[in-house]
Amino acid sequence: MEASCERNGANSPRNRTRQFKSWKTYESMQTAVVYVLLIAFSLAFIVPFLWLVSGSLKSSSELFANPPIWIPETIRWDNFIAAFTAFPFWLYLKNTLFIAGFNIVGAVLSNTLIAYGFARIEWKYRETVFVIVLATMMMPFQVTMIPLFILFQKMGWIGTFLPMIVPAFFGNPFFIFLLRQFFLTIPKDLTEAAKVDGASEFRNYWRMIVPLSMPVVTTVIIFTFIRAWGDFIGPLIFLGDNKLYTLSLGVQQIMSVNDPRWPLLMAVGVSMTLPVLFIFFLMQKYFIQGVVFSGIKG
Repeated sequence: MEASCERNGANSPRNRTRQFKSWKTYESMQTAVVYVLLIAFSLAFIVPFLWLVSGSLKSSSELFANPPIWIPETIRWDNFIAAFTAFPFWLYLKNTLFIAGFNIVGAVLSNTLIAYGFARIEWKYRETVFVIVLATMMMPFQVTMIPLFILFQKMGWIGTFLPMIVPAFFGNPFFIFLLRQFFLTIPKDLTEAAKVDGASEFRNYWRMIVPLSMPVVTTVIIFTFIRAWGDFIGPLIFLGDNKLYTLSLGVQQIMSVNDPRWPLLMAVGVSMTLPVLFIFFLMQKYFIQGVVFSGIKG
C-alpha cells in the first residue's frame, strides 16, 4: 500500500511538472553554453579580419599605437590607391584570375571523371588503386617541388603559366575522394535505367551524375579558387617573368623594401580576402551540402 502511494506520488502531475521544468532548464543551459562557445570561436576568426580592415584605413603611427586604436581618427582610403600603384596590381590580378580560372576548369573536369571511375564503374583492383591515390595525400608539395621543377625545366615550361595550369587537369586526391563519396550516395538505379535506354558511361557521367552532384562540385570550385588565389610557392618557383606574377608575389614586392608599408600591405590583404569571402557566401549553401553529403556513404 505504501509502495503504491509512493509510485502515485512520483507520477503525480506536480512531480511531472517539476521534472519537465528541470529538463527545460537543463536544455536551456546546454543551448546557452553552445551559443557562448560558438560566439567565442566566431570572434576568434572575425577579430583578426576586423583588425586587418581597420589597419588598412590607418596611418603607420596609428597602426602601431599603444593601446591599439580600432577606429582611425582619419580614414585613409588613399592606402588602397597607393597599394594598387605600388606594384602592377591589375596585371597581377589578371594573371591570378587566369590561373585560377583554368585551375577550376581542370579540377572539375579531371576530378569528376576520375571519381566517376572509382565510384560507378566496376574494374579489377579498383579499391587498391583508390587507396594508392589517397596515400599520395600524405606527400607534401615540398617533396615533389624539386622533381617537378626539373621536369618542367626540361619541358621548357619555366617562365610560363603551364606549370600552374596543366597539373590541375590530372586530378587531386582530396577532390577525388570527396567526389567519389558523393557519387556513391546517388542511387545506381538511375544510371542502370539510363544504360537500358542506350546511354553510354560518359553520357551518364556528364548528363546525370555531374548535374546531380553540384553541391560537391561547388565545394571543389571553392577550394580550387582559394588555393590558386593565395598560392605563393608555385608562382615563386615556376614563374620567372615579372609580367606573369600573381597577387601573392605582388604583396611580397611590397614586403621586400627596407621599410615595409604595413597599411598598404593590409589594404592589399583586404582586397585579396574580399573575393574569397564573396564566393564563399555566394555558394555556402552548396558548399555545406557537398561537405555533409560526401561523408554519408563510404
